[in-house]
Amino acid sequence: MQFDVVVIGGGLAGLSCAVRLAELGKRCAVVSSGQSALYFSSGSLDLLAQLPDGTPVASPAAALPALAQQAAQHPYSLIGATQVARLATEAEQLLQRCGLQMQGSSEQNHLRVTPLGTSRATWLSPQAIPVLPLAGKLPWQNIAVLGIEGFLDFQPQMAASSLAEEQGITAAVEFLHLPVLDRLRNNPSEFRAVNIARVLDLPEHLAALAEEVKRQAGEAEAIFLPACLGLESDEPLMALRQAVGKPVFLLPTLPPSVLGMRLHQALRQRLQQLGGVFMPGDTVLRARFDGQRITGLYTRNHTDIPLRAQQVVLASGSFFSNGLVADFTGVREPVFGLDVFSKTERADWCQPDLFAAQPYLQFGVQTDTQLRALKQGEAIANLYAVGAVVGGYDPLQQGCGAGVSLIGALHVAQQIAAQEVSV
Repeated sequence: MQFDVVVIGGGLAGLSCAVRLAELGKRCAVVSSGQSALYFSSGSLDLLAQLPDGTPVASPAAALPALAQQAAQHPYSLIGATQVARLATEAEQLLQRCGLQMQGSSEQNHLRVTPLGTSRATWLSPQAIPVLPLAGKLPWQNIAVLGIEGFLDFQPQMAASSLAEEQGITAAVEFLHLPVLDRLRNNPSEFRAVNIARVLDLPEHLAALAEEVKRQAGEAEAIFLPACLGLESDEPLMALRQAVGKPVFLLPTLPPSVLGMRLHQALRQRLQQLGGVFMPGDTVLRARFDGQRITGLYTRNHTDIPLRAQQVVLASGSFFSNGLVADFTGVREPVFGLDVFSKTERADWCQPDLFAAQPYLQFGVQTDTQLRALKQGEAIANLYAVGAVVGGYDPLQQGCGAGVSLIGALHVAQQIAAQEVSV
C-alpha cells in the first residue's frame, strides 16, 4: 500500500501531524496500536508552564530564549523560539478547523480548575472548563460542586475543600440522583463518565437533568459538575446552562475522559474528512531500509504486505504506549533501533521522592533540528519523530507535553511539505 506519509501513532502528535499534511494535499495513513493517551487527558493542553530551573512561566512565548539556555536539547530549543511561537498560533488555528473551541493563548498562560479543585497553569482549555487569570480569582463567591450518586470517578468533597481554601469562597457539595442512570449504576464497570455522557447527552433527558441540578444547587452562583456531558460537542452543556439559568462548568474525571476523547475524535474525524486513512488496532513491527531511507513498514495486521511512503513520522508515544521500552539492558526504541537519550545506570532513572522531577521522563529518541530521528549518530533521511517518543524534556515538571506534540507535529509537516516542493 502506497502513501505519501505514514504516521506511526494515533495520539495528539500523530493525528495533528497527519491532519496538517492532509490539509496540504498529502495522502496520509495513521497506524494506531490502541487507545490514545488523550483518553486519559483532562482536555487542556500545556505549552510551557515552568522552566527546568523551577521558574514559573507566565508567557510561554517570552520564556523560550531562557528555555534554550537551560535545555539545549529540548524540542523547542531545537526548533527555535521564533518558529515555536509561530507554530503555537498555527496549532490554535488547526484545532479550530477541527471544530474544537478552546480558550487561551500562547502569549499568556491561564489557570484551569483541576478535578481536585486546585488550579494549574496551562495554554489551552476547553470552553467547558472553569478557568481564571494567573493572578486572579474565580468571579463567584458561592459555588455548588455536584457529584453523581454512585459515581466514584469524581470526588466533589475534595474539589469543594480545595476551592474553599484556595479561592476563599463557599463551596457546597451535593449529589445528583438521576433515575435515568440506574441501569448503568447497577453495573460498576459501566458506570463511567463516557457511558453516563451517552445517556445525559440525549435531548429527552435534559429537562430531568436541569431540574435536578437546580434543586441541588440551590442559591449557588455557579455550578461545577463532573465531565459526564458533551461527548460529541458542547451543545448539551450549552442547553443545560440555558435551562438552569446559571453558569455550569465541567471538571475532568478519572479516565476515560470525556473531554480527552472529544479532542481525539475531533482530530480523527478531521483527518478522515480530508481523505486520510486511520488504521486502528495495528502495530508497526519493523522497517525495511535502503541505506539511510526507509522503504517499507511491516505491521502486525498486514504481515508481509508493506506500507510504503515517501516520508514516515514516528509518534508512537513514550513508555505508556510502548513507543519506548525499558528492560535490564537499558532503554530502547523498538521499531527502528534509534538513538535514545537515557542514563546508563538504572539507579539514575528515577528519584526516591515521588514528587521530584523524574529523570526517566526526559528519556526518548534523539533528533536533529528538523526532528529527523537519529540512528548511530546520523539522521534517517525520511523518518521524523514527534511527541512523547522524543527525548530532552520533562512533560510533567515543565508543563509542555501537549505543546511539544502539537508544535513538533506542525514543524515536521512543514519540513515534509517544503521538501516535496524543493524536489
